[in-house]
Amino acid sequence: MSRRWTKRLVRDAEFVVAVDVELVEAEGAWTPYLSLEDAYKLDEVRDALRAGDIRRAPQVADRIYRLTAVQG
Repeated sequence: MSRRWTKRLVRDAEFVVAVDVELVEAEGAWTPYLSLEDAYKLDEVRDALRAGDIRRAPQVADRIYRLTAVQG
């Protein structure tokens, strides 16, 4: 079993949050997969964004971005 770190992007409305998660690769058909803690972390960020609570999202995430239209 090996592990590697990556970023997952969670988007809701005009915001995107980058969250560090650890992917677990094991012998089997369902790899790579997230740990339960990282799955809860992504859910917490998603719930905060949906509730409009921008101050809570950075507690779990690395960065938060606001999307703006370049044209039209």
